[in-house]
Amino acid sequence: MDLLVLTGAMASDLLERTSSTSRVQHVVQLSMAPAFLLAGIGAIMNVMTNRLIWVANKIERIMQADADGSAGKQVEELPALEQRRIYAQRSVMFSTAAALTISVVIVLLFVSAFVYTPLGTLVALAWIATMSLLFIGLTFFLLETRTAAHRNRERMRHREGA
Repeated sequence: MDLLVLTGAMASDLLERTSSTSRVQHVVQLSMAPAFLLAGIGAIMNVMTNRLIWVANKIERIMQADADGSAGKQVEELPALEQRRIYAQRSVMFSTAAALTISVVIVLLFVSAFVYTPLGTLVALAWIATMSLLFIGLTFFLLETRTAAHRNRERMRHREGA
């Protein structure tokens, strides 16, 4: 019985704290920046994922051609392609983690409107974690694109020399 009364009192208190339209509007406004960041991360991840798929398909085609005995010099590309796959995979993984942590920021902002416990430090830590994970993801993306550009320059030099 006491638990039921306590639960009812907590629900009533929660409704009272969230009934203010201006307070909810303020929380929605605060959550817009992280929501836009989430959309940006999604766009970047789309590019990263497309590159990962392209590299994985290229590796698969070369390996199939090698199994058929028709790969020729394409096999020489496998180490660079495998390195690119690793970089692309890590960039997607860390960017996904950044998207998850920015989602936590948004949730914490909304929860902070409902509880008395100050969550500012937790929001700040989650934001720092998001930016760190995004930085790492973008660094791996940079490494993948540099590896691709380096391999293309090598191929061009080889063609010019031949």
